[in-house]
Amino acid sequence: MNDVAELKLYGLAHARAQNIPQAAYRAVCERIESDDQDAPGSWAGEWSRAAARLEAEGRLLDACGYYNLARFPAVDGPARERALRKCVEVCAAWAADHGVVRLELPVLGEKVPCWASGLDGAERRPLLLVMGGIISIKEQWMPLLGRAARLGMAVLVAELPGVGENPLPYTADSWRMIPQLLDAVAESADVGQTYALTLSFSGHAALRCAVHDPRIRGIITIAAPVSAFFTDPDWRRGLPGITVDTLAGLTGAGAEAITGDMGPWALTDEELAALDIPVHYLATQEDAIIPGADVVRLRTRTRRTEVLEYRDAHAGPGNAAETKVWIFRSLLRMRGVRGPGPVLLSAAATLLRFRRLLVGLRR
Repeated sequence: MNDVAELKLYGLAHARAQNIPQAAYRAVCERIESDDQDAPGSWAGEWSRAAARLEAEGRLLDACGYYNLARFPAVDGPARERALRKCVEVCAAWAADHGVVRLELPVLGEKVPCWASGLDGAERRPLLLVMGGIISIKEQWMPLLGRAARLGMAVLVAELPGVGENPLPYTADSWRMIPQLLDAVAESADVGQTYALTLSFSGHAALRCAVHDPRIRGIITIAAPVSAFFTDPDWRRGLPGITVDTLAGLTGAGAEAITGDMGPWALTDEELAALDIPVHYLATQEDAIIPGADVVRLRTRTRRTEVLEYRDAHAGPGNAAETKVWIFRSLLRMRGVRGPGPVLLSAAATLLRFRRLLVGLRR
């Protein structure tokens, strides 16, 4: 069983990423006392029952988010398995009316389920490849998929190997999945202009992939491990239990392997120096998962990295609104888009940063 306090702490960032109000998140969490499958007062049980009520009301996108939290952080038994299946099912019902399609793409000998929008063989728009980390499933990105037309891009959302419906094993070579995803949609999108929004551990995969695949023209990532995470076993021995257990499950290794030697996963200085694309990285000063040394290495060993740093926990749950503005602003800058969009996003970022500073002063 997962530690309930850790579930509530780290689930908050995922709730905010899905626009679940903090009051609603707390209301469900107040009923949770255990991680005993779907029993009354359990994590998966309470989130699943809350999701079912939203589904019955026709609030499908909201229900997706709640089912997603019910299977958080990873499937470890029947209750979370049912929650994941319901999440996919409800998202499919919502997708049918919003121009979002489900694809099963051939990757490394398996069929990898993905969601996509804006794929048009006649127009072939630039591609935004989206992947979450070791905990985030592809259904979390449904709102973004619904807005693909506004971006003027095709959007492909996949999962890190082992996460959600992705049947591939998670290994140090999992970055090889990305070129095959691009190959699979090359006739429907301009994959030679691919930008990667890849969070946490998928950011690590995208950085390594970009060294080998010039189709990736820019990377936006949040709290991605780079080198020190993998080369410092003392750091990993202090990781939250939820992180160690999830990584152990994805890799098929025991917790001892996760806290032991992971050196082959680390990006080398030579690989980092070879990156000649813009990398926009969001870091947090109170991150219990990603060591600060990784941020320093990325800043000093790459050519075109920009870092935005918050005084916040892993993934910046207290700055979700500012983070969303930063993501879209970064994407427009990387693509060289001019006009009112970048100006408005810059103004919004300034206002949100000013508000954050005021809140800090009041505290």
